Amino acid sequence: MQTQGAVIEHGVVKHFGAPAEELHTARDGLVVADLSHFGLIGFAGEEAQTFLHGQLTNDMRGLKPEAALFAGYCTAKGRMLANFLVFQRDNDILLMLPEALRESVQKKLSMFILRAKVKARDAGPEWVRLGLNGIGARETLVNAIGAAPNGMMAVLHTDSAFAVQLGENRFDLFVQPDHAQRVWPALITEARPVGAAAWDWLMIKAGVPVVLPATQDQFVPQMANMEVLHGVSFQKGCYPGQEIVARTQYLGKLKRRMYLAHVEGTAQPGDELFSPDLPGQACGVVANAAPAPEGGSGVLAVMQVSSFEAGEVHWQSADGPQLRFEPLPYAL
Repeated sequence: MQTQGAVIEHGVVKHFGAPAEELHTARDGLVVADLSHFGLIGFAGEEAQTFLHGQLTNDMRGLKPEAALFAGYCTAKGRMLANFLVFQRDNDILLMLPEALRESVQKKLSMFILRAKVKARDAGPEWVRLGLNGIGARETLVNAIGAAPNGMMAVLHTDSAFAVQLGENRFDLFVQPDHAQRVWPALITEARPVGAAAWDWLMIKAGVPVVLPATQDQFVPQMANMEVLHGVSFQKGCYPGQEIVARTQYLGKLKRRMYLAHVEGTAQPGDELFSPDLPGQACGVVANAAPAPEGGSGVLAVMQVSSFEAGEVHWQSADGPQLRFEPLPYAL
């Protein structure tokens, strides 16, 4: 990647020399991104599936190698400490989450393994993580690894790689390191390399939340639309916070939801939001933010439904820049 001009800081590809142009290509064209800012926790052992079923918000018993799913990991009070893309590779179950959270979440989950026949490990070094998005992504993926998954959340495995389809033209690709130097040139013959910020903006536009250090322990899964993304099962048994998550679903009206918006400014996860309908207090928080191609920031914002319905929400202060709401790609 450095031969293509990659600027790498703290193990993250920031950009390839032209961040503004990369954002415009992400919006309008075909891009490929290094996803090293996302880590992997691997679980191995005959009881790995059962163990994770008792810890995460989704039904792990239905996990199959050919389909991925979303899931969350909550406190006893039902607030997410992390959320994941989950998939099975051979006999391993892999959880993808921000690398900034990987060590602490792996340690916390490992505390509950006790006598279970399962071991947790850092699986990041085992796979080069890449993202591919835009018209022609499927054909480019086929040229690179010989095949592509077909269908939302479908997983396609080869001997040295696997890919997950996350949108009509969006794929996550995982390649064994000794094969990555062959796959990368095949991808960039058609796709423009972009930095982490461009990929984060694409995730925001897709309405997919990512719990980060600044937003840990703040959102019940439904506040971040996790059940809309099929990341919560309401038919499974106990897991940490399950009673509160279920009560939120079935009793009363959900008071907070996640919305897609744009704001003029450099927003950051954890920034507070304000609305005239709740004077003197914050009405919500920025969950995810990334530079937008048109300037300013694209954001996923968790806020009071009443504030969204009032139509006037400001960033950082009651008289700060106003959020411009955009439609999510799915219905709430």
